[in-house]
Amino acid sequence: MISVIGAGAMGEALMAGWIAAGTSPDEIVAVDQDPDRLARLRERRGVRSVEVSGVSVAEVVVVAVKPHHVATALTDIAPHLGPEAVVVSVAAGVTLARLTEVLPEGQPVIRVMPNTPALVGRGVAGLAAGPTVTPEQIARVVAMMEAVGICVELPESQFDALTAISGSGPAYLFLIAEAMIEAGVHQGLGRDVATRLVNGTFAGAAAMLEGVDASATELWERVTSPAG
Repeated sequence: MISVIGAGAMGEALMAGWIAAGTSPDEIVAVDQDPDRLARLRERRGVRSVEVSGVSVAEVVVVAVKPHHVATALTDIAPHLGPEAVVVSVAAGVTLARLTEVLPEGQPVIRVMPNTPALVGRGVAGLAAGPTVTPEQIARVVAMMEAVGICVELPESQFDALTAISGSGPAYLFLIAEAMIEAGVHQGLGRDVATRLVNGTFAGAAAMLEGVDASATELWERVTSPAG
């Protein structure tokens, strides 16, 4: 059983990915303070909601609340956790040490840093495991994250670099896309046309990075003319 604490955009994206990968909605339960959000989740995904005490039956408890709500969420669930349940935090900036402070001693804890393309099944996530996590638990959580993209296991000391590259990276690309669209409009293109051209360019370039046997350097060199 998987329990998800927080049924917002990221929490729902993860649940949708797991269901698409073959997990039955009956194997997932959600905890959230917003009853309307839970009702929409039930309607869209078939996932039922439970009170916080319902996490007691879960093998994996995913904490998908905002970073400033993590401590409260962990304090709420701590009395109900099974000793072998692995707690997985997807909250940015919350370290393993901070997570373990408010959980029972020895509780298995994994920190995951996903990014927003998980919302469309194309996410990139990094994973760092606490000392009491078993290889089997790591493998299960990696598989869960790979249902919405790719997942790389890293030491927590590299999470700042991970956040800069994949966590914040989509925002930089969106900003470049916005600038290219505005440039197209400035050159006389209709905004709808400019948007289609830029979106298609980004999607095609990403597909080449993933599907062509060449480095990013080689790919941009193929596009540029000699001597500029």
